[in-house]
Amino acid sequence: MSLTPTRLTRVRPLALLALVLAMATALLGGRASAGSSAATAGSLPCDLYAAGGTPCVAAHSTTRALYSSYSGRLYQVRRASDGATRDIGVLGAGGYADAAAQDSFCAGTSCLITVLYDQSGRGNHLTQAPPGGFQGPAAGGYDNLAEASAAPVTVGGHKAYGVFVAPGTGYRNNNTNGIATGDQPEGMYALFDGTHYNGGCCFDYGNAETNSRDNGNGTMEAVYFGNIKVWGYGTGNGPWVMADLENGLFSGVNPGYNAGNPSVSHRFLTALVKGGPNHWAIRAGNGQSGGLSTYYDGPRPNASGYNPMKKEGAIILGIGGDNSNGSAGTFYEGVMTSGFPSDATENAVQANITSVGYAAPALAGAPTVGSRVSLRATTACCTTSYLRHNTADTNAAIATVSSSSSSADKAAATWIVRRGLGDASCVSFESADKPGQYLRHYDFRLRVDTIDSSALARLDATFCPQAGHNGQGVSFRSANYPGDFVRHYNYGVYVASHGGSHDWDSATAWADDTSWVVTSPWA
Repeated sequence: MSLTPTRLTRVRPLALLALVLAMATALLGGRASAGSSAATAGSLPCDLYAAGGTPCVAAHSTTRALYSSYSGRLYQVRRASDGATRDIGVLGAGGYADAAAQDSFCAGTSCLITVLYDQSGRGNHLTQAPPGGFQGPAAGGYDNLAEASAAPVTVGGHKAYGVFVAPGTGYRNNNTNGIATGDQPEGMYALFDGTHYNGGCCFDYGNAETNSRDNGNGTMEAVYFGNIKVWGYGTGNGPWVMADLENGLFSGVNPGYNAGNPSVSHRFLTALVKGGPNHWAIRAGNGQSGGLSTYYDGPRPNASGYNPMKKEGAIILGIGGDNSNGSAGTFYEGVMTSGFPSDATENAVQANITSVGYAAPALAGAPTVGSRVSLRATTACCTTSYLRHNTADTNAAIATVSSSSSSADKAAATWIVRRGLGDASCVSFESADKPGQYLRHYDFRLRVDTIDSSALARLDATFCPQAGHNGQGVSFRSANYPGDFVRHYNYGVYVASHGGSHDWDSATAWADDTSWVVTSPWA
């Protein structure tokens, strides 16, 4: 079908001049080399949206300020060792996150991200998502919180952390201020890790229902990223940027397939959705270079219930409107606006994003997919001990292995690194001497087991490498328990939190016991 022509809007001369000047600043200014300031006045995303007449009404980032004048809090972390919290701010007005403050506060333990602060001044902060149509895995049916150091990044040459969303993790605000409702126009963008996704529902950022339930077609409007094909999809095998409008992920005007929406795989992905009365659009681009492409711009979907829209104005991150929480992804920054942003404004925002130089640092000592490795303990008592499986009961343990050990013992302490069965951005460990069996946790204890096709079993067998808690090697976070790490305790091996309710959660030597050196394989 033919598309409805985009409405032309008269732009006031002063507003147009302000936008042109802001765009020039974004294109010429953005990247800071050594100082704490991210940009000059007027050049950051929410400055640009304001100049275009569509101001931010929510602005979230764990990596940087999104206003050139912003000098407040970005996010809050909670420490596992004692439950203390710390707000993480910026290094200076308009600057980058003070990652050193997080590193110092969380040293020797783990931290969770408890709040993503709204920089717009409207108080639209994101906190742990409550239960809704779906229950979360945390206490009371709430969703999990993200582990604070799980997504290291550099931006503007400065270390920072993103929000690593594993299945079961989610943030929400059901009582917002200034977010579009009904058929009111709005825009939103998010910067994601374009290589971290899955086919679960639904990795969203944007406008949702205020009661955490599915209230029918058109009651939400959020940017989605992933490769699920149940409701809608584009060309190739995905992942795709789509719009979650409730009871439908739309890649264009039609339910289901739309040829104009391509698969995307940028390491840093700028994803945008905007909508107004019988008009919406999807745009996306590489967050490190280049401009934005428009994948769809036209009338509301060719399906009942989406014109007019019935948006309710909650904000979600990492979940669907009804708290469906089977998704995976990583979020760095994003905003929501009042009004339908122009392409020119969004182009200026994209120019700013690419100018600040997002980059992914390599994790020293991390295992490489496809390699054979052994994992050595770093606790002073046990530096000749390696993670292995028992032959009698299949449980995992640590034991001394040396050149004089038997071939069977060497093989039991050797693992083949596979792409994560439950999250492709992480890893799984296949037993070298029991092909087809993987290291997994079950009732917190690690063992080798044959993994079926269930999502739970595959996540149980998936571990995400992070910098070692004691400064040596790497630590392996459970893919489905964000605060639990692979730990040896009394020679057994568990997934353990720091100071939890079980014996193996003991705070004593936790940082050492959860740090492992990846070595050459014994077999």
